[in-house]
Amino acid sequence: MTATFVALFLALLAINSDQFKIPPHEEVARMARFVVNHCDWASMATISTHDPVKGQPFSNLFSISDGPVGYGNGVPYMYLTRMEISVQDLEVNPQASMSVSLAQTHFCKHQGYDPQSPLCAHIILSGSVVEVNDTEAGLAKKALFSRHPEMTDWPSDHNWFFAKINITQVWVLDYFGGVKKVTPEDYFKATPY
Repeated sequence: MTATFVALFLALLAINSDQFKIPPHEEVARMARFVVNHCDWASMATISTHDPVKGQPFSNLFSISDGPVGYGNGVPYMYLTRMEISVQDLEVNPQASMSVSLAQTHFCKHQGYDPQSPLCAHIILSGSVVEVNDTEAGLAKKALFSRHPEMTDWPSDHNWFFAKINITQVWVLDYFGGVKKVTPEDYFKATPY
């Protein structure tokens, strides 16, 4: 076997075995942790402070990481700058909602699930976005830079900082029958794998 064939075989094996690691839809908290850990970005909605949409919901994309795949802590960390318009919104009102979906992975497409299908699991986290303290910044940096290595080269004059969403509500849509709620306590107690 050539090295290329072996590498291709291992990549296909990883894709196929990964599909079987999706938690059962009855394990709602575990599913929420799985989605956060498996995804690299989220759509975050803030209340805009910018005309002409001032006071209206405003959604924007952010890279996230709660740690290495399979070993996340459930906290979606972000690398932010105050130059970013959504961050300016958060300085006025730190409340936000963050949507994370398996549609960004190969899973839904491989299964033939439309991103809007309940079978293509997605979660919504609500809470307040806060800058992490110095102790937690090291953890956030490791989590983010390991999954988003390009961040290390972002312009230093943008005064980047590490932040997280302090989760107060977890909503999960991973099957037919409507959205399910998970308490933050149950969310953090669950293990994604």
